[in-house]
Amino acid sequence: MGTSAGTIRLGAVIITMGNRPEELRDLLDSVAKQRGSAIEIAVVGNGSPLPELPPGVRTVELPENLGIPGGRNVGIEAFGPDGGEVDVLLFLDDDGLLPNEDTAELVREAFAADPALGIVSFRIADPESGSTQRRHVPRLRASDPLRSSRVTTFLGGANAVRTEVFREVGGLPGEFFYAHEETDLAWRALDAGWMIDYRADMVLFHPLTAPSRHAVYHRMVARNRVWLARRNLPWTLVPVYLGVWMLLTLLRRPSGPALRAWFGGFKEGWTAPSGTRRPMRWRTVWRLTRLGRPPII
Repeated sequence: MGTSAGTIRLGAVIITMGNRPEELRDLLDSVAKQRGSAIEIAVVGNGSPLPELPPGVRTVELPENLGIPGGRNVGIEAFGPDGGEVDVLLFLDDDGLLPNEDTAELVREAFAADPALGIVSFRIADPESGSTQRRHVPRLRASDPLRSSRVTTFLGGANAVRTEVFREVGGLPGEFFYAHEETDLAWRALDAGWMIDYRADMVLFHPLTAPSRHAVYHRMVARNRVWLARRNLPWTLVPVYLGVWMLLTLLRRPSGPALRAWFGGFKEGWTAPSGTRRPMRWRTVWRLTRLGRPPII
């Protein structure tokens, strides 16, 4: 007998650096308006004090910025070990907004209907135009963002994860700080037999931004790409995966400073510890390939 959607307990993790109090308030209001059982919320001040928040919100103020995955891991633990006080956790950017009041219902229904579903990636849309950028569709064939599908990774600030996934494969890689932490968790989840869906009908409004707005973007993207390969891929695929990404980076013709930062990060990825190595099985490599994204790109 399957799980009833109505019995699935939802929580939400939001990390903030305290610089978007109005946006955070709007996001919390949109979560509170979701139909069905109330969603428990944990807000993590990532190296910053928190503004005044609605009653009942769980709060954690960290003395230092642990980065995106580190902050989210703290938010998971706010719901008990591995988030076990709830069945599914939503991870939402603090400047995002849930425009539809049935998103929580859709999340519950999705996880209740498919016991193998471990992660759901929402569609990110610009609040002004309603458009979705190609980079926000977590698959190679991204021309139609309104098409839902099985995928091999997910969007960090607009997703839902079954907490059983954390109990089985662990949390996000805190040492990454920023960039590629979602793919690291996704690969471990897929290797454990979980599935990931991109759902175009589960929408998070988020203003259009460029990832390169972060000063550390180019260095950390390169460093963490190497760490991702070192931690998760069979050794024979590591040079292929990193070679393809180096070629793609050069074809994009970044500026001189950006390229120097990228190569600095690439070197750091090889010289700095990458964490525990758990190479995926070859059947997982084949599974990723069948899903349209072999782990060489």
